[in-house]
Amino acid sequence: MTEGRTEEKLEARWLREGAVPRLLSVLNRDGEEARVVGGAVRNQLLGQAVHEYDIATTAVPEEVVRRVTVAGFKAVPTGIAHGTVTVVIGKQPFEVTTLRKDVETYGRHAKVEFGRDWAGDAHRRDFTINALSVTADGAIHDYTGGLADLSVRRVRFIGEAKTRIAEDFLRILRFFRFHAAYGHGDPDRAGLAACIEGRAGLEQLSRERVRMEMLKLLAAARATPTLAVMSEAGLLMRVLGGVPYLAAFEMMAKVELAAGVAPDAARRLGALAVAIPEDAERLWQRLRLTNAEHARLAAMGAEWRGLSPAQGEQTARAALYRLKPEHYLDCALLAWARAQASAHDETWRAFATLPQRWQAPEFPLKAADFIARGVEKGPALGAAMRVAEAAWIAAGFPEERGALDAIAAQVTRVS
Repeated sequence: MTEGRTEEKLEARWLREGAVPRLLSVLNRDGEEARVVGGAVRNQLLGQAVHEYDIATTAVPEEVVRRVTVAGFKAVPTGIAHGTVTVVIGKQPFEVTTLRKDVETYGRHAKVEFGRDWAGDAHRRDFTINALSVTADGAIHDYTGGLADLSVRRVRFIGEAKTRIAEDFLRILRFFRFHAAYGHGDPDRAGLAACIEGRAGLEQLSRERVRMEMLKLLAAARATPTLAVMSEAGLLMRVLGGVPYLAAFEMMAKVELAAGVAPDAARRLGALAVAIPEDAERLWQRLRLTNAEHARLAAMGAEWRGLSPAQGEQTARAALYRLKPEHYLDCALLAWARAQASAHDETWRAFATLPQRWQAPEFPLKAADFIARGVEKGPALGAAMRVAEAAWIAAGFPEERGALDAIAAQVTRVS
């Protein structure tokens, strides 16, 4: 039996149809071999969706580029110095990476040499469940015990955990992220101990990389118990730079489900770490959040305390009009998550899902309506329109022309 080859076969349509077998057939010839590696194999075995396919090959990058170009595919040298070529077939990208071995490691970056050793390439990866590979005929190769770990849903470092973490401290966060997504029960003890021992290395990481891993973790299926472990280990406060609100995070996951909305990493970050607007500012800087993510957290920090179904439908509609649907949903769900109410509370559910049944209309009065009534252009016009908009909201967003004319007339008389 070929080294690492198992008796188990991977049954997957993407190995028989579409772009994957086309790419493998181009690379699997003239003494070279290519396999699908990592996440696609892992997810297929778990019965989970596969969204991307990474390919490993014995062919050197220049040969990969030559072959795929001849085949009519597009080759993009995204990381060619480290052996990676992005191959685009149709509109679908594939990362094709030549087998490598580390000659020298220093943090995220490593000096590598290309090789032909499948076992060696597998052993340089992070976790056993990510080191599985499959050939075009569906044969699974396992050099690190990944199948056994996958069967019990255990995330385990390949080799000595401490050594693998020292190669790239981001693996601390990846350990917890993969456990939240694929693990069951408590995290692997050796891995957890190594993460705690190496926690100071988190300060060496770029904030963008920390953001990416944390947002993926927050949306994972078992994020709540995983974050609890991170908090107990002293890792979560180090990442967030502030106190985590674990109970609110757990409740947010429940109320998202109750409201029928998909898990949202930015919203969950707000539940975990934002109580006041200053928290949003800290996270913006600490995690290098996007401007859109920052705006959402800032709105949550400023608005959640003022929202409650007890204020009535009209007040809720006014808040939805002012905040717009996305910010309203974020703030309403956060208010629900921090309220003394259950995830099955129908009053709160109706309040949070208001955007699903009512769409705020556009303010129907225009500048011309006030100019026609003698209001001059400039600050006075802007002030009149703001007063009129507030009156229109208070009146319940009327659309009838008579009601609108009455509002405009009242405002101009006051002006």
